[in-house]
Amino acid sequence: MMHVFAFVNQKGGCGKTTTAVNLAGALAARGSRVLLVDLDPQAHATMALGHAVLDEITVREVLERGAPLESGIVEAEGGVALLPADARLVEFEETSARALHPESKLALALQGCTRPFDVVVLDCPPRTEGVLAANALRAADTAVLVVEAGAFALQGALKARALLEEKALLRAEPFSLRAVGTLFDRRSRIARDLLIGIHARFGEILFDTVIHSSAKLREAAAVGRPIHALDPRSSAALDFQALADEIELHAQERRAATEAALQET
Repeated sequence: MMHVFAFVNQKGGCGKTTTAVNLAGALAARGSRVLLVDLDPQAHATMALGHAVLDEITVREVLERGAPLESGIVEAEGGVALLPADARLVEFEETSARALHPESKLALALQGCTRPFDVVVLDCPPRTEGVLAANALRAADTAVLVVEAGAFALQGALKARALLEEKALLRAEPFSLRAVGTLFDRRSRIARDLLIGIHARFGEILFDTVIHSSAKLREAAAVGRPIHALDPRSSAALDFQALADEIELHAQERRAATEAALQET
C-alpha cells in the first residue's frame, strides 16, 4: 500500500522543503521505495536533490497534459526518485481554471503509476490555497503541517491548521493531519519557549521528533544531496532517522485502520 504525505504550510522559510527532501532521503536509506514530487514552481526540492531541469517531462506535463507520471521520474541523489519541477509549473496554475477537476490531476496520476512506491512525499508551495496545494491534499492520505519554532510563526501555523482541518472534512475519506516542529535552536531561550507553545497547541497531532537548525542541512542542500547521502552520522541525519521512524509507524497505523474499515464493509 502506497502512503502519500503532503508537507504544507502557509509561508516560506519554515523548513518545509528541507524536511520533505531529507525525510525522503532517510526513508530511501533504509530501503523504502520513495518518490518525491516537487509541487512548488520555485523548484527548491528539485534543486536540493541536485537536479537541473532541461528539456524533459516535469510535474507540469503530468498535471497539465496528462503525461504518465513515471515518464517524468528521474533518479536523484540518495536513492530518491524525483518528479521534478521548474518555473513553468506556474503556467498550470494559470490555465487550470479551464480544466475539468484540475485538483484531481495528481491523485489520478499516482493511481495510474505503474512503478511501485512505498512512500510518496509531496513538497507543496508555501500556501494551503491554490490548485497545486489542492492537488496535494486530494492525493494525500496524510498532511504534515510544518511548524517553525520561530517568532511570529505559531499564529500562522494555527491558521493553517484550521484551514487544513476544513479541507479534510470536504473529502469523502478525510486525510490525517499531523505536524512537525522545525528550525529549532536549543541554544535560544525564545525557541525553547516557542517549542513549549507548539506542544501545547499541537500536542495531539505533533510528531515527537523536532528538526533542529543545522549548518549540515544547509550544506547538504548546497551540494544537492540529502543529509543521509552527505553525512549519515550527523545529528541532522539522526533527526530525520527519528522522523522516518514516526512516519513509518503512522503509515502502519493508517494501513491497519484501512484494513479494519474494509473488513467491516
